[in-house]
Amino acid sequence: METETNKKDYRICARCIMDTSDPDIIFDEEGVCNHCHYFDTAVKPKWFPNDQGKEMLLTIVEQIRNEGAKQEYDSILGLSGGADSSYLAYQTKKLGLRPLVVHVDAGWNSELAQNNIENIVKILGFELFTYVVDWEEMLDLQVAFLRSGLANQDIPQDHAFVAKLYEFAVKNKIKYVLSGGNYATESILPLSWAYYNTDLKHLKSIHKIFGKRRLKTFPTVNYFKSFIYYPRVKGMKVITPLNYMPYDRKEAIKLLEHELKWKDYGKKHYESRFTKFFQGFFLPMKFGYDKRRAHLSSMILSGQMTRDAALLEMEHEVYSPSQAREDMVFVAKKLGLTYEEFDVLLHLPNTTYKDYPSNKWLFEFTRELMRLLKS
Repeated sequence: METETNKKDYRICARCIMDTSDPDIIFDEEGVCNHCHYFDTAVKPKWFPNDQGKEMLLTIVEQIRNEGAKQEYDSILGLSGGADSSYLAYQTKKLGLRPLVVHVDAGWNSELAQNNIENIVKILGFELFTYVVDWEEMLDLQVAFLRSGLANQDIPQDHAFVAKLYEFAVKNKIKYVLSGGNYATESILPLSWAYYNTDLKHLKSIHKIFGKRRLKTFPTVNYFKSFIYYPRVKGMKVITPLNYMPYDRKEAIKLLEHELKWKDYGKKHYESRFTKFFQGFFLPMKFGYDKRRAHLSSMILSGQMTRDAALLEMEHEVYSPSQAREDMVFVAKKLGLTYEEFDVLLHLPNTTYKDYPSNKWLFEFTRELMRLLKS
């Protein structure tokens, strides 16, 4: 419930639309937030949506082609069916690369997402390999995270996606992983809203406390594999092509609809039925976190939209009460819970990643070390 104190303490960035719903936000004397400053100092120097980026990307592509010339696949691409990975698949074809396209099905695909994926690989002529996560294990981990009271309920899905993609790359002796990650739409995401999804210590600690079933086949990736074994021993490189070209999400969606018979989900990452519910209802209702703020702020900073347009977008209702009820019933049933049991889980006391064991210090130390080495 909003109080007079909350209203008095509320602040919003003068440049983007991030606000005090991020508990760690900091404003300077001009009212500009730390996310904007991070974009200017840490993101912009690595973002090349121009002719320079085009030349850099062509150099990278040539290297991928040369090193993979004698292999069946010269790269690997994870395809979720969302706008970013779908547009990446389109651009990968244009660049003449031969990726192994991998889709990890964690049990939450919408029918629309499945249709989009099928159309993409068929029209582009790519070979698709789909890995299906054991649903009983996925269900147990998903419910464990709900019982934990944490904000980032997407960790189980995201962890499985990354782990299996890297595993397939190594198994097929592929060095280059093509990622749809991009600064144009994803430069802002507070850690309090979305803790590191590859922190295996964190994931296992949640499951140990709240899980009931042993995870025998669930795909995992630990710190050693992520930062040492895969990149240093196996020579794996994660490439983000969308950071070397002008990537306008609205224009990309128009192209996908025209060229690949792709259909829009309405919001970012809504190709997953669970993510749609989690981002659209769970986070705003339980924590007051509206991830549209982060997505739209990223697009403001990348020049894709104005601040006024973003504020207008925020006035639109994300979920109608009827849609929320319908999706709650669907998610609860999928997880083997009654509506009442599910509602109890949604209203457990809120916690943060700081309340559970993790390797946060190790992740941050490594990222800072890598930044210093590059500089």
